[in-house]
Amino acid sequence: MGPSVKIFSGTGSQALCAKITQCFGAASGKVIIQKFSDGEFQPIFLESIRGDYVFLVQSTCAPTDNLMELLLMIDAAKRASAYKIIAVIPYYGYARQDRKDRPRVAIGSKLVASLLEKAGATRVITMDLHAPQIQGFFDIPVDHLDSSAIFIPYIEKLNLPNLTFAAPDVGSTNRVREIASYFNAEMVICDKHRKRANEIASMVLIGDVQDKDIVLIDDIIDTGGTLAKAAALLKENGARSVRALCTHPVLSGNAYQNIENSVLEELVVCDTIQLKENASSKIKVISVADLFAIAIRNAYENKSITSLFIHSQMRDK
Repeated sequence: MGPSVKIFSGTGSQALCAKITQCFGAASGKVIIQKFSDGEFQPIFLESIRGDYVFLVQSTCAPTDNLMELLLMIDAAKRASAYKIIAVIPYYGYARQDRKDRPRVAIGSKLVASLLEKAGATRVITMDLHAPQIQGFFDIPVDHLDSSAIFIPYIEKLNLPNLTFAAPDVGSTNRVREIASYFNAEMVICDKHRKRANEIASMVLIGDVQDKDIVLIDDIIDTGGTLAKAAALLKENGARSVRALCTHPVLSGNAYQNIENSVLEELVVCDTIQLKENASSKIKVISVADLFAIAIRNAYENKSITSLFIHSQMRDK
């Protein structure tokens, strides 16, 4: 009898983990997070995991507590003699700190990768890293899932007559170009310039959007300022409709208000991060649970996950 699969959730991703285990066809593993009065916490597995494939589901949003909890769960699993410890991180926090773009700054995404490895993770499954090259910060396997696998069917159902894709900044162009190529559609770019984080100084449009139905694509929506400004710019230049699809709904600060007051028709996000209930009438959530369940099963069975990626879908068109 070979190793069995155990899937556990941290406190930051319980709702998503419940959906993943349902899609996978297994019950969530039993774990508690013991909390002390000073804010310290200690994960405790309530069942044996000796010799098992242990999948730990936890997004590192609002990142410090969730990240520390994940690291402690990994350490506990290692000390409990788990066979393999796979960190399932739907949203990988600190991914925006992926390079030294000015003097005397940290490269947070590399530090997090090192912490996960040192804690004892043997594999990472994640989705839509802010920069794909972050995979190179790891010396363990990384399965990097692509939200286009669920966004593409949604866009197809919209059946927009004059479909055009837009990148809300230059950094998103590769991601948007892949999806635009799949639909054989045009693409435009909203080129922004920041003075500081979360504050846009200026934005210009590259491309023609007159009478077009625009779909903005991005990996993260934080304050919503970029998307709201990009949507307004597109409308001012003659776009007929503007909607946005973003993988990770960080939605900090005045994000919900910014989205509600924007000219966006809708904002479609994934459930990699738990949203507030009834946050905005414009926000629609698509679950990534089935995608992660397939990735977990294939990791356990040593099967390829190529079929989950956009380039595989493009070959089949």
